[in-house]
Parts: sequence; structure tokens; C-alpha cells
Amino acid sequence: MKILITTECYRPIINGVVTSVVNLQSELEKNGHEVRILTLSPDGHSFVEDGVTYIGSVGALYPGVRTALRVHRKELRPLLDWKPDVVHSQCEFSTFRMARYIAGKLNIPIIHTYHTVYEDYTHYFSPSRTWGRAAVAWFSRNTLKNVQCVVAPTKKVRGLLAGYGVPGDIQVVPTGVDLSQFQTQLSEKRRSVLRESLGLTEKDPVLVSVGRLAKEKNLEEILRFVAEYRDSRLKLLIVGDGPHRQQLERYAGEWGLADRVVFAGMVQPEKVADYYKLGDLFVSASNSETQGLTYIEAMASGLPVLCRRDECLNGVVDTGVNGWQYESFEQFEKALAAALNQDGLLKELGANARRTALERYSSVAFAENAEQIYVRACASYRPVTDRPFLLAATKAAVK
Repeated sequence: MKILITTECYRPIINGVVTSVVNLQSELEKNGHEVRILTLSPDGHSFVEDGVTYIGSVGALYPGVRTALRVHRKELRPLLDWKPDVVHSQCEFSTFRMARYIAGKLNIPIIHTYHTVYEDYTHYFSPSRTWGRAAVAWFSRNTLKNVQCVVAPTKKVRGLLAGYGVPGDIQVVPTGVDLSQFQTQLSEKRRSVLRESLGLTEKDPVLVSVGRLAKEKNLEEILRFVAEYRDSRLKLLIVGDGPHRQQLERYAGEWGLADRVVFAGMVQPEKVADYYKLGDLFVSASNSETQGLTYIEAMASGLPVLCRRDECLNGVVDTGVNGWQYESFEQFEKALAAALNQDGLLKELGANARRTALERYSSVAFAENAEQIYVRACASYRPVTDRPFLLAATKAAVK
């Protein structure tokens, strides 16, 4: 099968969507499929490289986001000539318009994965959360009416889409992660050298946060909780970068955490696994996740998770089994105290966390589920030109 995946961003950018696309592409190719990627370039120039078509783009409203101002029909011609069997879109904006153009020209189905809970980002464009949510619902409903099947990473996302009135087939398929790199043991020497380079000693209990530093990730809550926690030995390692970094650094200074919070910055993808293993617990206060791939990566690394309660983590983070979900500082404090003071608890929960990740979230299972959806979509798809005839035939049969 020939599969075209469209996405606003791709490597070397690091985020959940890119991770999902890269893992899906890799597993599909292992299974013998031909896969090409259509994405946006980091500037106004379009080019093709290693099976990836990069379309010229400009900066957009949201920090770090880019958009193409037109469909770029000339640049899409080689993809039309390649004749994919299905298009799997990953974003709802400029590359989705291109996905629709290609699918319409070739009369093939579009499968769409809904990655982002946009109502958690409305502070970027709307002073009113109510108005922002209504706008998101309208946009999602009108965009997704054009696809054959919607893939939701979790039941939380499927529920949101149903609440928006999104029509058609919505399938829940957990995003798969290539967990092999997170299972590799980090040598004691390498761990010691890395911790020392970051100003962390072997005696320091360390919380690890990995991800983009943006307002919706709510990292200031973690900073505040660390400041309020009674053990001043506790350190917080923040891995990643983003538009909210300076604000977070300012908070750390104001709350007396300058010597207890380490901003590691952006880390190369192949080295991220090592940074998870520098900590004792993975922490997050985000409520903007659709699935939370970093949670799964942390768990595969043997790290228990301490995170703000979120519907998308139901069945992922089980309190007292492989980590904790909290709703208040008191719950956060109690869980952290248990983790750091009860002999053997971190090791036990870490083993359970690794088992959860390996059993439920492999990239192999992810690709197999996607393949089944592609096959069903291709089998049931009817070209637009056939639909009036089918509708007339249906009406005649009813009469």
C-alpha cells in the first residue's frame, strides 16, 4: 500500500505529533508499505529530500507554528504522480488543505488523527474561553466532516469530538512509541557524568520534566510545589525548550529555586532517553495532553509518574501502582514523600510503569491498528462523483 502522511511539522522538530509520525512511518515501512511525508519547510522554500516533501511556509499565530499560504499545486505534482492509496493527515491546517486537494484529485480516502486539544490553547487567540471553545468546536466539526475516519489517541479525545458534534467514524487508537531506546540501561558512569554536568549529586532526589516549555503545560505549578515541599534537597530537571522558558526561569528565581531547578534546554532525540534515567520520578501538571507520549516514554524508562489528574491518563497512570495522579498540593506532597521515603517503593512502581508501557503502547501495535483502518477505509470509500448516484439509488430503493 502507498501511504501519504501529511503533517505541519517533522524532524528535526521534537514534539508528540512528530514522534507519532516518525514511529508510524518506521513501522509501516517495516511491514512493506511505501510511505512518503508531506510537511512544511522551516522557511519560504519548497524542496524534496529523502522521500519528504517540504512546502515553503511562513510564521503563524501560535509560537513556533508555521503555515503555507496556498496549496502549492506545482510542488504537489510528484505526489499525485506517485498515486498514494490513502492519505493520513496529522494536522488540521495548511497540510490538511493539501491532503484534501490530493485526495480529491485521486479519489482516495483521508484518515485523520486529532492530536491537539485546541480549547486548551484558546488563550493565544481569544480573551474568552467560552467563545474560544465554541470556535474550536465549529472548526473541528467543519474540518473533520471531510474525512473517512478520525483517529483519536484516547477516549478523552473521542468524547471531546463527540461533544463538538463531529460526524462520522471516530476510532480510538493509542499512539505507539518506539520503546527500545528507553529500555536500554544507562551505565552508572554515564549517569554520574551527566548528573554532575547538570549540577546534580548522587544524593539529590530528582524530579524530571520532559517536553515543550509552553504556558498550557502548567509547569509553574510544579515549580511552586517544589518550592513548598519541605525537603530542600529536592531538585527539578526540566528538559526541553519553548516560548515560556524565560517566564519559568523568572518564577524559579522569585521562588528561591535558582539552585534547585536545572533547565537542560533542548536535547537531541537520540539522547532524551538518558535524561529520563537521571531522575527518580517523572512529573507533569499539564491538562492539555491528548495522550501524553512523554508519560509513556518515562514509564518505559522505569520512572514512576507523578502528574495532575487528567482523563487522558485513565488506564495509563494508576495511583499507587505505577505512579500517582494528584489534584492538590497535599496529594502531591503525600505521594512524593512516600516515593522518596518508603524503601523499595520507587523500584516497585518503576517496574510496574515499565510493564504498563511495554504491554499497551508499542509502535508495532500502533501501526497494525492503523493498517486495519486504512484497509477498511479504502474498501468502503466511494469517490465523490459516485455519491449522487448512490444517494439516488438509495432513495429509489426506499420508495
